[in-house]
Amino acid sequence: MPQPKETKTEAYSLEKRLEAAETAQTRRMSGESHRAMAQGYRFIGEVVGGVLMGAGLGWLLDRFVGSAPLGLIGGLLIGSGLSIFVAVRTATRMSKDAMAKAGPTPSVIDDEDED
Repeated sequence: MPQPKETKTEAYSLEKRLEAAETAQTRRMSGESHRAMAQGYRFIGEVVGGVLMGAGLGWLLDRFVGSAPLGLIGGLLIGSGLSIFVAVRTATRMSKDAMAKAGPTPSVIDDEDED
């Protein structure tokens, strides 16, 4: 049976290791990583949603007009095109925000000789 002094030392050691693990976990799951993950899910949702919405509207057009596969094909193409447009626009906006947050880039003097 362990002595009380050894138990206190082991408990203190365990407490320290637990605290270090919690600190590391907190650093790993910062607000910035959550924000980036949310933006990624939003990006995927916009792309998939646009394609599915285009396909659904094309299918509905086929059902009511009777233009067999043309509405579905057109809807898929239009939905894909709009999804790509929205994805590029969103990525551009995110890039601009990241550049503005990072601040100006430092200027570097070119010291290479051009002989």
